[in-house]
Amino acid sequence: MVLRPLTLIGIILSIVTGIALGVLTHLMTRDNASADTTVTLSAAMKQVSENYVEEISEEELLSHAIDGMMRRLDDHSDYLDRSAFSYLKENTEGHFGGIGIELGLQDGFFTVIAPIDGTPAAEAGLQSGDRITKLNGEWVKGMLLTDIIDDLRGAPGTSVKLGVQRATDNDKIIQNLEFDLTRADIEFASVRSRLLEPGIAYIRISAFQNRTGDDVYDALAELTAETTTPLEGLVVDLRNNPGGTLQSSVEVADHFLDQGLIVYTEGRLKSSYAKYRATQGDLLAGLPIVVLINSGSASASEIVAGALQDHGRAQLMGSTSYGKGSVQSVLPLDHDQALKITTAYYFTPNGRSIHQKGIDPDIVFEGDDETMLAEAIAVLKAQESGSLRASL
Repeated sequence: MVLRPLTLIGIILSIVTGIALGVLTHLMTRDNASADTTVTLSAAMKQVSENYVEEISEEELLSHAIDGMMRRLDDHSDYLDRSAFSYLKENTEGHFGGIGIELGLQDGFFTVIAPIDGTPAAEAGLQSGDRITKLNGEWVKGMLLTDIIDDLRGAPGTSVKLGVQRATDNDKIIQNLEFDLTRADIEFASVRSRLLEPGIAYIRISAFQNRTGDDVYDALAELTAETTTPLEGLVVDLRNNPGGTLQSSVEVADHFLDQGLIVYTEGRLKSSYAKYRATQGDLLAGLPIVVLINSGSASASEIVAGALQDHGRAQLMGSTSYGKGSVQSVLPLDHDQALKITTAYYFTPNGRSIHQKGIDPDIVFEGDDETMLAEAIAVLKAQESGSLRASL
């Protein structure tokens, strides 16, 4: 996931990686690679290694070749070197050092998909859709994603400066902003919950991590025990949730469905075809649900929102989601390196692909947090509902 390099070094390397793209793909998809393809790759690397204006090791050259191959696939496939692979594992577990943003490549820009709740980025006011243009005073154009990750991470208490472009007024006006951020040791919980008022529960899911399904279950149990009146409805807040693991999103959707398909995936390989179904038992026994989404709701968030919408189990409120409907698999090359590669597309129970389209809410609504929650409560109360004393 990189920007196209414009420097001379980038142009030279792009020639090499362009050759490597076809060759390495062929090598990876055939059991017995022909001698010609092996010789071509070896010859290309030898020529660059011996004739490039600056000395470059074979290890570094191979790393560039793999990176170029992955770059040409799609925006979500990536070569994970030691730093990026470590970052991915730490982020999935919910503990890492840095400023707390989820980045993606959109229209050629490194774009903030969502700031993570309670982190320096969120507290400083970074927003979904912000485009990072400068990092510590240097333009990011031509940089690799791994370079940006390395620069954003660091010891708690150290600072980093971001230059950001923010579109306003239907993208007609562009603001150029600067953010001075202090890195922190970020250890965040993906689930927070509270009662909005007696009988109305609220669960905020900021990301889908390995424990998110269990954490949602525990939060419902605590809210049920806490309320002085039977539960009447639930607000699930997925705004600015950049996604996470597929399995945890399936677990969360399963909590609110009694049966039926949650999501299915399709790809080129037989192993990419999978169907995920709900198990018996709706934890809320049919009580009304409102799910909040916006343009920062992506991937696993859209799986949950799409499943509950298709089953008529929840009303979606907010604005159209991000539109990331592809599944990435992490394929280790060794202990320190891996490929994150798109292996399938996922579809909602009704067969909708939201890739590059997003999910439209049932109720279009934009406003500050207090106003939106008040409207969500009103929607819950307007629906027919029973009462629940869940035994969890």
